[in-house]
Amino acid sequence: MAVVPDFHKRILFSDEAHFWLNGYVNKQNCRIWSEANPQVYVETPLHPEKLTVWPALWAGGILLQKR
Repeated sequence: MAVVPDFHKRILFSDEAHFWLNGYVNKQNCRIWSEANPQVYVETPLHPEKLTVWPALWAGGILLQKR
């Protein structure tokens, strides 16, 4: 802080998320707990349509990029 007084204003927090438009849920990031094991299989296309969102937060505000 002594060398760069506005160091805290230069920090950038970011993340990336993928949202599938056909209702697919990424099982890596979502856990569903149940008493019964339903054994349900859902066929999905090889490459479903998705929306990728990259948000970032810093001292100057919020940045958002969609692909």
